[in-house]
Amino acid sequence: MLGGMGSLSPKASDALIPKYMFLTKGVGKHKDYLHSFELALRDAGIGKCNIVNVSSIIPPGCRVISKEHGLKMLKPGQIIFCVLSKNHTNEPHRLISAAIGAAVPSDPTMYGYISEYHSFGETAEKAGRYAEYLAASMLAELHGLKIDLSKSWDQAKKELRIGDKRIRTMNVVQSARGDRNGLWTTVVAAAVFILEE
Repeated sequence: MLGGMGSLSPKASDALIPKYMFLTKGVGKHKDYLHSFELALRDAGIGKCNIVNVSSIIPPGCRVISKEHGLKMLKPGQIIFCVLSKNHTNEPHRLISAAIGAAVPSDPTMYGYISEYHSFGETAEKAGRYAEYLAASMLAELHGLKIDLSKSWDQAKKELRIGDKRIRTMNVVQSARGDRNGLWTTVVAAAVFILEE
């Protein structure tokens, strides 16, 4: 509801802060590009929703939940906010990837960061690792932290250490090779925000 000055009331603005987030991915193939994109969204489980693309901040206290739990919370036609990475090709056998990286502070008063990344010719592992690295490095920069990621970020543990703070890192990536008969192949990866349960 709009207040007297045309701004959102405090209660309404709080309602727009996501409470939950989950990661998902999908791939679709079709002779039409748009249809292949729709099939990729369906494969990711979010094709039944109206998607609004947002940028990259994970609100303080936002809980990361499983894809299975998150998908159960969605209803057909629901407006969802997400950070979406996508890539497509109609070149036979061309390797494409779409990845999302996330850096989530263990401190519930800190906000986190999501990166989106897409590439050609990279394996899923390489694209996912790079998206995760981007999220970790940009989160450190956003918080004004001067750190050496090569010493502070533990890829094996999926953790960034900044002094006494611990930041969990994760990624989701979808890769595929272009259809051998030249159909459009689309890959998507998404961090989906849910406002309320």
